[in-house]
Amino acid sequence: MKVKRAGMATKLLVLVLLAALAAALLSTQAQLSAAQSVREDLSRQVEAQREANAALEDGIAHSGDLEYMADIARSKLGLLEPDEIEFVDSSK
Repeated sequence: MKVKRAGMATKLLVLVLLAALAAALLSTQAQLSAAQSVREDLSRQVEAQREANAALEDGIAHSGDLEYMADIARSKLGLLEPDEIEFVDSSK
């Protein structure tokens, strides 16, 4: 039995198909890499939002607590009770 050799046109066609396949593979790899980067960014945003939600839930849960409200008044508004004295470190 005699084996027929592939012609020049067949070899060229296979080479062109392999080049197209390699280009498509590289394009898909780049898209996958970009999608993973976007996914990581979104995961960080979701985690930050979860932390913010937890802080808000904590604030809602303690909204009726007088000690919690006094801590907020001291830390965020700079208010003091009439018998309190605030010491300020002037060395900074």
